[in-house]
Amino acid sequence: MKIGFNLLLWTTHFIEKDFYLLKKLKDTGYDGVEVPIFEGKVDHYKKIKNVLDDNGLECTGLSVIPDEEHNPISAIEKNRKNSEDFLKWSIDCCDALNSKILCGPFHQPLGQFSGFSPTQEEKERGARVHQNSCDYGKNLNITLSIEPLNRFECYFLNTLEDTCNYIDLVNRDNFGILYDTFHSNIEEKDPVGSIETYFKYINHIHISENDRGTPGKGNIPWKETFRAIKKIEYDGWLSIEAFGRALPDLAAATRVWRDFFDSEEEVYEEGYKFIINNLERN
Repeated sequence: MKIGFNLLLWTTHFIEKDFYLLKKLKDTGYDGVEVPIFEGKVDHYKKIKNVLDDNGLECTGLSVIPDEEHNPISAIEKNRKNSEDFLKWSIDCCDALNSKILCGPFHQPLGQFSGFSPTQEEKERGARVHQNSCDYGKNLNITLSIEPLNRFECYFLNTLEDTCNYIDLVNRDNFGILYDTFHSNIEEKDPVGSIETYFKYINHIHISENDRGTPGKGNIPWKETFRAIKKIEYDGWLSIEAFGRALPDLAAATRVWRDFFDSEEEVYEEGYKFIINNLERN
């Protein structure tokens, strides 16, 4: 397994002023970082790749649906086409980063609700967009990992069962599920058991505490979670995802209104040690 850290703790657009963070994360022991792909040109991500190489780090890419005009499940054809173009751009940025995985909740805009469960028509519309995106990514040897979110952030994909059924509908071998401990702790009747139940679909994992703070300082059943991860012989990335109040728009989207840690250093330093210790014990 490889251990990564999601750069959304600091920024939604990783630029030159943020590059100093890479040495700190490398010195802590991380194998790589999760780079947000929300804006910018492909050439910018080539520059990030060079800086990653200089610091001896690998990466994964993360993207989200920016708005209704890029909604893959929209009834409006133009919006679905925009979504497909956006995901292809995200995949191109992943390729520029030399990342082999694009992850995230790229199934609907965050915080948007219909008032109903997702319809079969929405699922079929989304599936066509994601089929085309997966086909595009396969040509670049890139895998997509779609993330179910809790019901307070979206309505289209909440549970692992629903997400796995959707993955079956898309029916592409480079399409899997991002298992996030935070969201699963809200939506799953048995968050740990679901790892074993749906292990064949899991191709990426977010290590995220129940309050989005420092891993190990909340109430996620970590001992059992790491034991299950090892039991299924998972060999992908474990990426820490934590959020603070530094970015107002992101704080609003993730419902973060107060501080959950004393410092950012606490999150990445203690978080790394926490993962290593749990992998060694279980």
